[in-house]
Amino acid sequence: MTMTHTLTPTAEPATDIESVARLVSPEGERIPDPELDRWVADVDAAALRSLYRDMVLLRRIDTEGVALQRQGQLALWPPCQGQEASQIGTARALRQDDFAFPSYREVGVGFVRGAQPADYVLAWRGEEHSTYDPYDINTATPQIIIGAQSLHAVGYAMGIQRDGTDQVAAAYFGDGATSQGDVNEAMIFASSYGAPVVFVCTNNQWAISEPVSVQAKFPIAGRAPGFGIPSMRVDGNDVLACLAAMRWAVDHARRGRGPAFIEAVTYRMGPHTTSDDPTRYRDKAEVERWRTRDPLSRIEALLRAQGEFDDEFVASVAADADALAAQVRAAAQGAVTREPITVLDHVYAEPHSGLEEQRAWFGAYLEGFSVDEEAAR
Repeated sequence: MTMTHTLTPTAEPATDIESVARLVSPEGERIPDPELDRWVADVDAAALRSLYRDMVLLRRIDTEGVALQRQGQLALWPPCQGQEASQIGTARALRQDDFAFPSYREVGVGFVRGAQPADYVLAWRGEEHSTYDPYDINTATPQIIIGAQSLHAVGYAMGIQRDGTDQVAAAYFGDGATSQGDVNEAMIFASSYGAPVVFVCTNNQWAISEPVSVQAKFPIAGRAPGFGIPSMRVDGNDVLACLAAMRWAVDHARRGRGPAFIEAVTYRMGPHTTSDDPTRYRDKAEVERWRTRDPLSRIEALLRAQGEFDDEFVASVAADADALAAQVRAAAQGAVTREPITVLDHVYAEPHSGLEEQRAWFGAYLEGFSVDEEAAR
């Protein structure tokens, strides 16, 4: 069954941002919703403050990532400012033994799952293939190939079925990825086999420089029912609504009812990556309109209205953010670059003849540089 918040293909254009499930308005007003309220009935002021804290810390990690790249400490960074609510809200709905399959922009998913300061920067610095063991935090290595993780998540979910347990897999991808064959094939497999997987589409309005209006003429969430998958279109800047929607989707999958799909409608405030210049294709007025929908500001306004946002809380969150930022910077600036040949270490668990051949070739190539240096002297 499709959730009633999902629009039919004859309703609104894909660019519509009002016809979404929402529990907190951009001004911080709590909005009742008969479908979502029951999924967050346990969320009190303390829980709201915890969600707000996570979003602040995620934004600080993102700010540090951009700054470190500009300083030459990182090769690249994919900013996620503006998408804090969609990442924190959905990730907080997962159980620790569930398995998340993020894209390269889901820093917040890794944060919620237990990633450490160095994990955010060492891969982007080029020091590691992957900075954490996926099985330590039940989160796959962030995927750069657009949409590939959706297939990985479905495969993992089908493994869960065969193990006879009740974990859930969660695949995160952007609006642009829905134009890839991988995502559509993943939904076919998930629906056909009733796999316990949740698809989380973060519709941030831009697939690099292509607007969502080119990716879809109607809301992306409307596609899932065509695969037999129930879906919901939610305000991706409303952390409470994202938490509620993900709890619904996870419960659906965990109960053996098959996959579910969430479209979180949000906005990428910064560039696609630090190598991108969004001013070449985005209107400044559009960015400013979305700035008024900031996910942190609306929860701050809600907490203030409840008398739950005081100077002591602000200072505590700021101190936590400063401490985390210092650890992230230290991890990047203190990294020791290994010898180039070690790029071939830990590629396979067991020795591999093809890898040894590559190691011999690469070693000879590197040795050629030392010969040239000696000749120059």
